[in-house]
Amino acid sequence: MGLRDDLERFRVVGEDRRDDLTDFIRYGDLGASDEREIRIPIKIVELPEFRYDPLDQGGVGAGEVDVGDPVDGRPGEDGDGDGSDGEPGSERGEHNYYRMDPEEFAQQLDEELGLDLEPKGKRVIERTEGAFTDRSRAGPESMLDLKHLFVQGLKRTLVTDFDEEFLEELLKVEGIGPDEAFAWARQRHIRVSKQWFVETHAGIPADKRDVWPSIDALTAARAPQSVVDRMRAGEIDRIPLRREDERYRHPEIIEEYERNVVVVNIRDVSGSMRAKKRELVERTFTPLDWYLQGKYDNAEFVYIAHDAEAWEVGRQEFFGIESGGGTRISSAYELAEECLTAYPFSEWNRFVFAAGDSENAPADTQDRVIPLMEAIDANLHAYLETRPRDASTRGRHAALLEDYFVEQDDVVVSYVHDEGDVTSAIKEILRPETVS
Repeated sequence: MGLRDDLERFRVVGEDRRDDLTDFIRYGDLGASDEREIRIPIKIVELPEFRYDPLDQGGVGAGEVDVGDPVDGRPGEDGDGDGSDGEPGSERGEHNYYRMDPEEFAQQLDEELGLDLEPKGKRVIERTEGAFTDRSRAGPESMLDLKHLFVQGLKRTLVTDFDEEFLEELLKVEGIGPDEAFAWARQRHIRVSKQWFVETHAGIPADKRDVWPSIDALTAARAPQSVVDRMRAGEIDRIPLRREDERYRHPEIIEEYERNVVVVNIRDVSGSMRAKKRELVERTFTPLDWYLQGKYDNAEFVYIAHDAEAWEVGRQEFFGIESGGGTRISSAYELAEECLTAYPFSEWNRFVFAAGDSENAPADTQDRVIPLMEAIDANLHAYLETRPRDASTRGRHAALLEDYFVEQDDVVVSYVHDEGDVTSAIKEILRPETVS
């Protein structure tokens, strides 16, 4: 194996040793990625290089160098610079990141967190005809399902047919009248009416009755035949068909749905949202965005920031906005409701995710936020409380939501106190959609 092969092998090993996805989400630099490409740092393996041996005492090609200096250049490379002046390059090497798109990110997050969300389609974009597996009561005669018609007639025959000759002989047993014969037939699940026994018994002459001393004597001489036996013997040569059993074959209509999703991300940017709280919001919402973008055919995102008032922002501003002002969470839900009018629930999957430190007036939570959450149709509402463990808070917003929506599967309240809670929160938020 040559030096060039060794170099490539070390690069492959380095990519295989990239950060685990969960560690990257919890502690990695999410800011190096964007909505199209996720960059995950690679745990670099030091590449091999030649160094001068301290025992080298000279010889052909010896020069004035310090012991231990690396030999300039790598196999197949001209140096670290751009090749023009030999100066070292200042840019970080491209091999320092493993790159994946949102679809690959979603697939790998499914594997690591055990999610496997199956996106639901809502808007039909194409209808095609499949196999002729559907049936209806009306249709052209050419589509009449003869097999179904025959099978229904056969089922009816198997249920309703009986050995008339045997039952007539049963009425000739000493002491057996219509009542006793009917009871005997019912015990053996023979579908024959009592009226049939009455009429048949009336038609038997008096001198033809009491021929058999007992039922056992009758069955010993002539056992009753089942419907199948009578079919095999040719005693049943026709299957009655009824119009009510007619069914006409139609092609199955296969509908292809476009899997659309709109995600409304809401974050509290009031004065109480210090740097650590903001970081926990970003560390949770950013992977959620990547995941849902990778899962759906068409993903739209709405970003809303709020203090006492709410306003719509772009993605970059949302994940880098500073804090200030008071808090009124209902203002964000009022704006979310307005924004979602452009995304009908009949055509779009809708997720509304909000995050903050729970510091909101209880009256605003109970009188405005909860009714708005109930009014906004969504696959899932989630509130994420981000509060470091050592931070004191008087906020009860998350607790009030949790108490009110405790019986509803489409509302999730989650708590993140530090980076280690982030992936658990993501899993908790997405779980209702993955199991529904």
